[in-house]
Amino acid sequence: MVKIAPSILSADFANLGQEVKDISASGADYIHIDVMDGIFVPNLTIGPCVIKSIRKFSDLTFDTHLMIKDPENHIQAFADAGSDIITIHYEATKHVASTLDNIRKLGKKAGISIVPATNEDVLDDLIDKLDLILVMSVNPGFGGQKFMDCQLKKITNIATKIAKSGRNIDLQVDGGINNLTAKKAKDAGADVLVAGSYIFNLPVKNVQNYAQKIQDLK
Repeated sequence: MVKIAPSILSADFANLGQEVKDISASGADYIHIDVMDGIFVPNLTIGPCVIKSIRKFSDLTFDTHLMIKDPENHIQAFADAGSDIITIHYEATKHVASTLDNIRKLGKKAGISIVPATNEDVLDDLIDKLDLILVMSVNPGFGGQKFMDCQLKKITNIATKIAKSGRNIDLQVDGGINNLTAKKAKDAGADVLVAGSYIFNLPVKNVQNYAQKIQDLK
């Protein structure tokens, strides 16, 4: 069954610890943490200190997505804060391979993300270093965007690459995921779905309602 990684970008930041606790009790598989620097992407979100502060509220995998320029300068801080998976953007650094190696040397799982305009063939020389590949189905930077169907072929192509590699690599999709687009992404080959506004933007926020949204996606 597909794994669901709720993105706390859409959570209530005034009550973030409780949100993480509730979503962890709702059938989520990962906690997806979007880190944006206002440079690589236009939005500005959180850093290692926030991750460290919420670590005690969940035993789930902390899936940290770094949408930041020169991520190689910050890997240690995010590892120390409690991240379990650290995903960098192919487009954000000239040191992709060495940064992925560093993530794994720190005992963390290494992920790579590509934006919609990046061809999936850039992954070919990196696949032996990867534990996760994240396909952005929107242009990164803000939540609530519409899923880009043009990325479905890319997802299928990457699924084929993973199968040929024989390695256990998560194929994650992030952007515009709801109960309709989840099926498209899964049918294309995704096995981890990131969803933010679909899960968190509810009139009544509680474990039961979050659980229903997660079950709808699965």
